[in-house]
Amino acid sequence: MIAAITFLCVAGCSSQTAPMDLTPVRTDLSPRGVVVSGVMVERVVDGDTIHVRINGDDVTVRLIGIDTPETVKPDFPVECFGPEASDFAKEALTGQSVTLELDASQGNEDRYGRVLAYVWREAPDGSLALFNLDAVAGGYARERQYGSTPYEWKAELARAGQKAQDAGAGLWAACE
Repeated sequence: MIAAITFLCVAGCSSQTAPMDLTPVRTDLSPRGVVVSGVMVERVVDGDTIHVRINGDDVTVRLIGIDTPETVKPDFPVECFGPEASDFAKEALTGQSVTLELDASQGNEDRYGRVLAYVWREAPDGSLALFNLDAVAGGYARERQYGSTPYEWKAELARAGQKAQDAGAGLWAACE
């Protein structure tokens, strides 16, 4: 039954045929909170969860302010546009040195013990680009606030999410 649901969901989603555009949406932003720089992305779990190496330790990071379709959640089918969201994150982040920005308003960890952070990647010009924003703007993620306290970059992600939805970008065209 789950296999049939998974097939229908994946079959109903459009496949990514053109190369992914990894160009940052904005490079005029900079972190506002405490940062940890020079963090190596070891592995991308899915579009909103990654593993990084900090001081030799493998640390799981949950990206603040975004929610991507599920691809690896136990007992859940692969959701529409989940593989594309995961591939986008893998292409942009795997093996890259990134800067993590913590947000005091969200706490340091979620209920599963994952570090909560924004992920900044280096743009071609050497500036930093907020990956969380790029994922929402490209239609690979939805803007999402967990809990009652707004997060630091909420306004920027919400605007990008509305533009992506209005333009029918990514999951907004494939899944709605």
